[in-house]
Amino acid sequence: MPTNTNLIRLLLSSLSIHNDAEKFDAIHKAVESDIEFRGSRLWILIFAILLASVGLNINSTAVIIGAMLISPLMGPINGMGYSIATYNFPLLRKAFKNYSFAVFASLAASTIYFAISPVSIAHSELLARTSPTIYDVMIALFGGLAGTLSLTTKLKGNVVPGVAIATALMPPLCTAGYGLATGQFFFFFGALYLFTINTVFIALSTVAFSQVMKFPLRSSINEDRRAVINRWITIVILFTLIPSIYFGYLLVQKERFTENAGKLARSVSLYNGEYLLRHDIDADSKIITLVYGGRKLTDEDKSGIKKRAVEFGLEKATITFEQGISFSDFSSEITAKITESDQMKAEVNRLSLALQDNARREDSLRTRSYTGRVLLKEMQPLFPQVTACLYGESYRFAAKQPGSPQKVAFVHMTTSRNIAPAEKKKITAWLKVRLEDNGVTVVFE
Repeated sequence: MPTNTNLIRLLLSSLSIHNDAEKFDAIHKAVESDIEFRGSRLWILIFAILLASVGLNINSTAVIIGAMLISPLMGPINGMGYSIATYNFPLLRKAFKNYSFAVFASLAASTIYFAISPVSIAHSELLARTSPTIYDVMIALFGGLAGTLSLTTKLKGNVVPGVAIATALMPPLCTAGYGLATGQFFFFFGALYLFTINTVFIALSTVAFSQVMKFPLRSSINEDRRAVINRWITIVILFTLIPSIYFGYLLVQKERFTENAGKLARSVSLYNGEYLLRHDIDADSKIITLVYGGRKLTDEDKSGIKKRAVEFGLEKATITFEQGISFSDFSSEITAKITESDQMKAEVNRLSLALQDNARREDSLRTRSYTGRVLLKEMQPLFPQVTACLYGESYRFAAKQPGSPQKVAFVHMTTSRNIAPAEKKKITAWLKVRLEDNGVTVVFE
């Protein structure tokens, strides 16, 4: 029992972060200094936004990561969370004012860039920031916890840049600017919602961590006002969280639909002699398009494929059929040649199957001829007096039934000495079980 107690204490000591904690005054000064956006910090923010916009524009992940590494945007967000946790309302107003200014400057810079950029195609890196889900909430929450930990302890290092990469504060703002510049407000609102998720849950993680570290309150507050603040925090969290859960559910449904549709396409890649040339899956509209080559599918074929789709859980999917290369499009002369070619292929397939059947029959006969050797190896440990074994199959003909021969198996045994009838019965019983044939004839020599 003491050993278990010591292990638990050692584990708790290893997980403790209080030994690495900074002094509260130093933490407060660090938070205040990171909030301000003026001079060089403002220019760094603008350059980071432009760099991220270029990365999204040319679909370069490396450039986007570089922009997030130099972004100073997390300062005001941590400041808002810290000020709420310590009830420092002057600091909260200051953090929110700088945060709003930073967001406005970022949107303005990205909008101007995309408005003058000659490339206006929405690449995958940009599209990935338009549909936030519950997974983005978890990324922001865990990333925010890591950022707050680095802020409140002596472990400065590269944790904050890592958090900037994980929570991706810059690309959503750039994507929102792209939506404004191109008039695609679906992009704008989707990206802005993703940025809101990151903001709220990074700030929330700061609030939670500040309470765990028991930061001193910067102002006195009565219970009624504290209850009002907590209520507003809960409302903001729910308002941000609930849509992401719904979008996460839709994402899972789309992934499941795509997976099942792929399984269906693989199962009907060759259907009644017709080849599937291509298949397209639209998970948003639940439409599966199958493009077949060869002769046109009949209504019965199409009905069969739709019934098979039900087996893959695609009963609500819309399956459309398109014809690729069709034999009916050829002239009659070419069609006749194709028919002759098909007949030759069918004959080749028939001969190939016949050869395979003969090969299997020969293998079966060869295997059967060595059955005696197999039986001898298996019997010798059990019946060492058996020295030789012969196995064969033949037909027994009866005078009364000349047209109905009976196929029988027989085993001829050679023994090193005369054996008792009881031993013969044991050997015979073993052979009947081993050969799965109660009618086997056993002869002893």
